[in-house]
Amino acid sequence: MSTSKHVGHSFDQFLLADGIYEEVQLKALKKTIAHQLKDLMQKQKIKKSDLANKMGTSRSSLDRLLSDESSNVTLNTINKAARVLGKKVDISIVDLPPQEQNAQQ
Repeated sequence: MSTSKHVGHSFDQFLLADGIYEEVQLKALKKTIAHQLKDLMQKQKIKKSDLANKMGTSRSSLDRLLSDESSNVTLNTINKAARVLGKKVDISIVDLPPQEQNAQQ
């Protein structure tokens, strides 16, 4: 039976040890934003083409924003979508948890 070096560690510690913590966090954040926008669109009965038109962007640009995979979107694009849907974007910079601070050093 093999012994894992990660037994007893938290999932965050596992991701940090494998060097993929930030990548996973960014993907989760992007998926959360995409999900929130899709949910608002559904509740407000707004089609993708209508939202893209009101944002002054292309449908393909909006598809990238709403995609779970693509993470290369700008704050400007996120903000435009939020504004059209009657929302605002709220971003803050917060302290790292202790285990992440240790990994940064």
